[in-house]
Formats: sequence, C-alpha cells, structure tokens
Amino acid sequence: MEVEYDDSGWQARAKAQNSTEEMHEDNPQKTIQECLERFLTPDYIMEPGIFTQLKRYFQSGGSPEEVISMLSENYKAVAQMANLLAEWLILAGVKVTEVQAMVENHLKEMILKSFDPKKADTIFTEEGETPDWLTEMIDHYTWRSLIYRLAEEYPDCLMLNFTIKLISDAGFQSEITSISTAAQQIEVFSRVLKTAIVKFLNNPDDVHGAIQECARMVCHGQHTYVYSQVLIQVLSQEQKGGFNMKRLSQEIIKYALQNNQNVTPITMALNGSAVYPQACQALTSMLTRNTLNPADITVLYRNYSGTDPPPIDLIRNPQFLELLVDALFRSGVKINPEHKPKYMFLLAYASAVIDQPAKKRPLTERTLNKEELKSTIQAIEKAHAICNVDQGSTELIAELQTLYNCIKYPVVGVGVIRWIENVVMEPSYFKLSTDSCPTHLAVLDEVAAVHPTLQQQILFLLIRLFESKQDELEILVQLEMKKMILDRMVNLLTRGCVVPVLRYIKQCCAIEDTDISLIRYFVTEVLETITHPYSPEFVQLFLPMVENEEITGTMRGEGDNDPVNEFIGKLHWGLL
Repeated sequence: MEVEYDDSGWQARAKAQNSTEEMHEDNPQKTIQECLERFLTPDYIMEPGIFTQLKRYFQSGGSPEEVISMLSENYKAVAQMANLLAEWLILAGVKVTEVQAMVENHLKEMILKSFDPKKADTIFTEEGETPDWLTEMIDHYTWRSLIYRLAEEYPDCLMLNFTIKLISDAGFQSEITSISTAAQQIEVFSRVLKTAIVKFLNNPDDVHGAIQECARMVCHGQHTYVYSQVLIQVLSQEQKGGFNMKRLSQEIIKYALQNNQNVTPITMALNGSAVYPQACQALTSMLTRNTLNPADITVLYRNYSGTDPPPIDLIRNPQFLELLVDALFRSGVKINPEHKPKYMFLLAYASAVIDQPAKKRPLTERTLNKEELKSTIQAIEKAHAICNVDQGSTELIAELQTLYNCIKYPVVGVGVIRWIENVVMEPSYFKLSTDSCPTHLAVLDEVAAVHPTLQQQILFLLIRLFESKQDELEILVQLEMKKMILDRMVNLLTRGCVVPVLRYIKQCCAIEDTDISLIRYFVTEVLETITHPYSPEFVQLFLPMVENEEITGTMRGEGDNDPVNEFIGKLHWGLL
C-alpha cells in the first residue's frame, strides 16, 4: 500500500493525538498518572518530549516536589557516562576518530536491537513537526546508513519512510541502494532511478555493472518495472542518446527474463504491437513459451516480407533474437529445412534493416533501408553452414577465410560467439585439442578485433573457461591451458577492453584462488605489450600487481632487462 508523506499528513496525526490528550486533560488525575509513569523511566529527563510532559503535569495540578524527586532518582546519566569514558580513552592515547567510531557503532547496534517502529511513529505525533535532531542526523553518513538498514527491516514504518524522503530531498539518493526502501515512494524511486541511469551513461568501462544495478532496481516489482520502462521508452525517442536508452530497456528485459519474470505482456503493450494483431499474436505466443515454432515464424515472415511490414522494433526483442541465434548457431538444434530461410530472414531483417520516419511526411510513414539485407542473409547462411557441421579444429581451418568474411556482420559475430561457447564448454574439448591455441578461440580473437561491442561477451566466455574445472587434464596441461586463455585476455586488452580485463585479474589476486604463476604470466605479457602514456584507471588497477613482490619479485633484474622497474620508472617520470 502506497502512502503519501507530506506535512499535512503528519499534522493531521498530531492533531488527532492532541485531541486525545485534550480528552485526558479533562481528567487531571489520569493525566498526572500518565505523566508519572513516563517520569519513572530511566533518564526520562533527557527525552525530547520532557518539557511537553512537564507542562501537562503542572497544568493538571501535579506536585513539583514529586516530579523533581522522580526525575532525579531515575537519572542514570548513561549518555554522560559514555561521554566521560570517551574522554578517558582519548586521554589514554586512543585517536578521536577511533573513539567516535566505537561509540557510534555501539549506539547503532543498540538501536538495531531495540528499535520499535510504533514508538518511532509517535515521535511526530508528539513533536507535531519534523524534529531538529532528525534533520541533523541525516547530515551524517553513519546515521543515514542506520536509517537505510532500519527502513529495509521495517518497510511500513512511517517515520523511517518519511526520513528516507528527507534524505533523498537532501541529495543523498545515490546512497539508497536498497530497492525495497526506494520503491516505497515515487519521488525517492525517481531520484534513485535517475542516478542509476546517469551512472549507466557515464561509465563506459563498467557498462555491465551499471546495467545490472539499474535492472535489479527496475525489476523489483511490477509497479517499478512499468514506471521505469515507460520512462525509458519516452527517453528512447530522443534523437540525442535515444539509442542508449533503447539498449538499457532491452537489457532490463533480458535481466527480467533471466530471473524468470514474465514481462512479455508489458513489453508488447509498450512497443505498439497491438496495431499489428497478427504479428503481435505470433510474437507473444513464442515469447510467452520461450520457444520458437514454425507456424508463428511463418506468420512473422509473411508480415515482414510483405509490402507494408510492421515496425522493426517488434522483432528487435532481446528474447526473440536470443531464440533465433540459438536456433541457427547452437549445435544440436534441428530446424525444418523448409522453414530455415524464414528464420534467417527474420534474424537478418532485425539486424540489418534501418527503419526511420520519412522526411517531410507524416510521422506515421516510414522509409526502410534494405541495402544490407540480402548480403546479411547470405552471411548468416554461410556461417550457419559452417557452424552446424560437427568438425574439429583441423577441418575448421579450411573454412576460416569464409567465416572471417561473414564475421564482419555483427549478427554473425554474435552467432559465432554462441557457437564457440557451445563447443569449447564441452568437458572433453581441451582433452582432445592438441593445438597451442585452438582454432575456435582464434576465431574469438577475430570477432574481438572486428566488433568492440562484443568484447564483453567474449571476456565472459573466457572467464568461464578460465574458472572451469578441467580435472581430466594433468596439472601442467591445465596451467598451459589457462596461460593460453590469459593470452586471449591480453589480446582483448590490446583491442580496447582494458578495464574489465584488469578488474577480473585484480579480483583473482584479491580472492587468492589463482596460481600466482598465472598472475605473473599475465603481468609479464602485459608489460611486454603496453607502452606509455597510461590512463589513471589503468595505473590504478595494474600498478598494485606490478608492485607486489610475490608476483614480480623474480621478474626484477639489473640493467635494461627489467620490465618492472622500467614500467615504474615511466610512471614516475610521467608524474613529474
């Protein structure tokens, strides 16, 4: 249930509480008794509402002597004792920052253990407005982080949700990483979504991480998904940068499908497919079942090969394209020869045809550029013929030139990656391979050189291979295999995929589950490949590995044959 958090809401609650108190004022004895019960609690004199309660108590005829006695007897001075101990620790030589962290962490633990959301909500009813101390709290990260944890644990607490809104209003929305917390209020969620989208646009070196973070937030619930996709859909219509928004929308759809969330009805509602009922029904049927069938493929083929085809965006659906690529390039998938050209046509049409509004005509009219459609279909046919035959590395060498020519088309590059993934992930692949670099992996190098946008996919495949268990191979053979995969990663690095590769190797160093000789081999290969000037991101990721004695200690030498000191020296002179 969504709740609006505005000042009038809290004022209304305060008025309701005040009316209840006024009823109690009609019974002075009951008011006095209620106040005395509060005064009996330890350190009540330190509570923010002490003056309000004293006023009620005296107006009802309470005894000053009694209240003074109660407040003084129940004064335990817990806060003052904590301050005194803190001062003693500082005098004893402990750093002020350490003492402050000690006190704050202990206080956070106590609050987390004893927090009562109902009592927290009464703060506003007693104060009647936002307390000053709460405004001061959100200025400090320590207490903001506490609010985030509490809000995640108690999502229905009005006081916490209101505080989250205050934090967002103060400009700290980038800290709100809990989706359930942000999704409670549209204003907060909008700001957090904006921050995630800006991060996606401004971090080309970590696009995958930014996409995952944004998609996880969008797919939190149906309401967050619909709201976000509608917003992104509107942004994708912008001429400047609209294609980035379209990609983000498709990546979010892909993430949702990977997490078994059926978003097909929402996707079809947003892409305007209802105007084309035949194509819409055929596509919805396949997407819902997550499988292709010849009857629906025939309907789409008939629609798109006609004189007035539906918009191309309908079949540029990530799930549909994945199914087509799998059907044509994954080993073992059988397609009826009669329908195979239709599969190829639809995949080529979705990837090669340019659909745009006609100039100086109504927006509903479009022009279709089909110049590359025929050549793309031919490239898919030739690549499919090569990939669909079970052949080893030796037989594949004869087809390399043809395959390299086909790989120039991006859609074929995607298909070839899928095919190679299917082949090399077989447990027996490296057992049967005798080449220093299997032909299939050499083909990946060509794809990386031609299509920089596919380098991230190739890196993910290489990481899976590097981390795969090859227990059937001897230890030395396993090390040689992993060195060969590291060579492929170095090749990716030279092609421009620098930061993602270095981040992965740095992660391997941090986890310490990779043979140190492999890290040393990677560092050696990189040092032999690179030259200055170096970017700050490269230095930040690579320098700690070079300075690590365990990795590069045996690589250091005297004279000119010392790549480690040469690299560090270039950095030093560059900084000077």
